[in-house]
Amino acid sequence: MKTGWLLVYGILIGLLAGGLVYVSTRPPRGTPVTLSPAPTAAPLMVHVSGAVLQPGMYALPPGSRVRDAVQISGGFTGDADAGAINLAALVQDGQKIQIPSKVKDTPVPPAASNPVATPASGKINLNTASQAELESLPRIGPALAERIIAYRTEHGPFASLEAIMEVVGIGEGIYAAIKDLITLDAP
Repeated sequence: MKTGWLLVYGILIGLLAGGLVYVSTRPPRGTPVTLSPAPTAAPLMVHVSGAVLQPGMYALPPGSRVRDAVQISGGFTGDADAGAINLAALVQDGQKIQIPSKVKDTPVPPAASNPVATPASGKINLNTASQAELESLPRIGPALAERIIAYRTEHGPFASLEAIMEVVGIGEGIYAAIKDLITLDAP
């Protein structure tokens, strides 16, 4: 009887081995699984303006902070009020980040004490003003006057008064101080 059991065990082991060989050698069925790379998040578009060296639109990676937006826009100008904003705040897509200025509007000297001649309207024409005329404006020194003239030379006449804020170093604070003293009209 032992021989009968040995024969049964032998047949079972043979069937099991044959099944394993069949399963391991047959071609795969179905569609193979492919792994795609993880999706990358779209950059955040922010508008940085005010007292920064290079105001404009910038793309920042998700998770960026206001500090990162200030750095990518060239950093603070000398009159920036960095303490008035939260540099640790997270930026959001489409956000405008306004960097305020410490410098308050300076009073405009009366026309009689202003050594530079101005048009009859009393306003300085941004598209024709000389360096001396531009320097007669509050908060516009020689460096900013040169940048205004260089910008005008490179890009053509200003199309709007607000376009002066595209000149590096002129933010909303300086614009607010001079907007009532400038024009684009002919004298």
